[in-house]
Parts: sequence; C-alpha cells; structure tokens
Amino acid sequence: MAKGKSAQKIRAMEVLHRLKQRYPDATCSLDYTTTLELLVATMLSAQCTDERVNKVTPALFARYPDVYALAAAEIEELEQLVKSTGFYRNKAKNIRAACEKIVTEFGGKVPQTMAELTSLPGVARKTANVVLAHGYGINAGVTVDTHVKRLSTRLKLTRQTDPKKIELDLMKLLPQPDWENWSIRLIYHGRAVCMARNPNCGNCHLADLCPSAEVGAGGKVKRLSKASS
Repeated sequence: MAKGKSAQKIRAMEVLHRLKQRYPDATCSLDYTTTLELLVATMLSAQCTDERVNKVTPALFARYPDVYALAAAEIEELEQLVKSTGFYRNKAKNIRAACEKIVTEFGGKVPQTMAELTSLPGVARKTANVVLAHGYGINAGVTVDTHVKRLSTRLKLTRQTDPKKIELDLMKLLPQPDWENWSIRLIYHGRAVCMARNPNCGNCHLADLCPSAEVGAGGKVKRLSKASS
C-alpha cells in the first residue's frame, strides 16, 4: 500500500511539473477587483462558464458596488441581473444573504477562514478555496470543480466521487503551496485537451502518465480506455 501511494505521489508531482510548464501563466479566469467581487463571481460560476459570469458582473457591480449595497438589494432586481448565469433565484438569494451576514457578523469584510466562509449562505469549500487562494493568498485546500474531478479520476489520483473526499486525496499528494495552482492548471487542461466527451489524448502531454490513456509504441496514444469514460 505504501509503495503504491508513493508511486502515485511521484506521478502527481510529475503531472504538476508538466502542467506548470504547459500553462505557466494560468490564473483565475473570473474578472474581479475586490475580494467581495471574487466571492460573488465564484458563487455565480456554479454550473455556469466563467465567460458568462464575466459578462454579467460588470453591470452587477456597477449597480451594487459594495457589500452594503448587495445586502440591501431588491431581490427581483438582483435576480434579473444574474439571470443568464442559471439557477438565478437561488444565486440571488444566497448572494444577498451572504452579504447580509458579512455585514452583521464580519464587519463588512469577507472572512479569511474556511470555517467562516463556509458559514455564509451558498458558500461551500469550492468557493471558499477560490476566495482564500486568490483573495487572500491562503492555500487552505484544493478547489474541486467538474474539470478537476474528471481529470483527477482519469489520472487515477483518486478513487473517490465526492468532491470533499477527492480534495482530501489531492491534498495528500501535492505540496500545499501548489494546491490552488494545481486546480487552475488542471481546469485549463480540461478545457483545452481533456474534454469530458472527446478527450484529445493524441495531443496530451500527460498521456504517458495517464492510466486512462492507452499509449502504444513511440508514445502514441491509441485510444482512451473505457475506465476513463
């Protein structure tokens, strides 16, 4: 067991090294200027593309420029501003409620701990990890979105299906300073190469490290194994 875990960790570190080489400038693709804007944008990004969120937030933040304005927002107007991100009623409700709690319990400042952030309505570990890492420079965990979940499974770095358990597995394999940049770079790779339905294994610089890709002579990927689908 220990030997297997050691080999898995070595492979994870090589994957990390290659991701850094391939995506050296990878960063959070959400547009924001304050930690509050990052929090709200990340909440809106649930089951929505960052590109769509970035189209919505300029008008949203112009109308509600700070936490106090968002906490006092008219819910119907807030819903209309975020409608195109999907699930807009829940998102609007949670954004306003989270801002109300930030005002009443945290002095109007977005909190800086995992426990406090996840006490906010609509904020789970995924959102909290993004806010802590990019808003405060704190690597408290590994952000697990759909790309990170899919690729970590295909790379056989976890056997778990629950995002919290996947996060724990990855935290054991990766150095803490790299927890968030691992997620960002894996997201870039998931969008560009390792797509959900048609992963481009033939042009993947991780193929020889990926148990889900069948690699033939000369390193040429022949097909993706059924285990990765």
